[in-house]
Amino acid sequence: VQLQASGGGLVRAGGSLRLSCAASGRTLRNYGMGWFRQAPGKEREFVGMISWGSGRTGYAVSVKGRFTISRDNAKNSVYLQMNSLKPEDTAVYCCAATQRMGVITDPDFYGSWGQGTLVTVSS
Repeated sequence: VQLQASGGGLVRAGGSLRLSCAASGRTLRNYGMGWFRQAPGKEREFVGMISWGSGRTGYAVSVKGRFTISRDNAKNSVYLQMNSLKPEDTAVYCCAATQRMGVITDPDFYGSWGQGTLVTVSS
């Protein structure tokens, strides 16, 4: 499955952005979808994911309560709604697909990755 993330940009602290991840080639219905981010000089980190089937979601502690993942199978897309953004949320955000069941936080279990979209949060 090919993935393309979009929706990044520059926003002030406290603001919101919604990232989109569009898929082509295969339906996302059969995949768990995750979001990861990588800030300059830091390692890639798990942000959140939505499982296939039940649609169970899981989030990193740092974003829980502020970020929400949803999926629209009809549009073959997944979304990351980011509210109450903080400067420390600044990073390149990527979406990824996994065929494993459940909430998967390890990037090694994701087989398909999209190009990232840059989110910059100013203070």
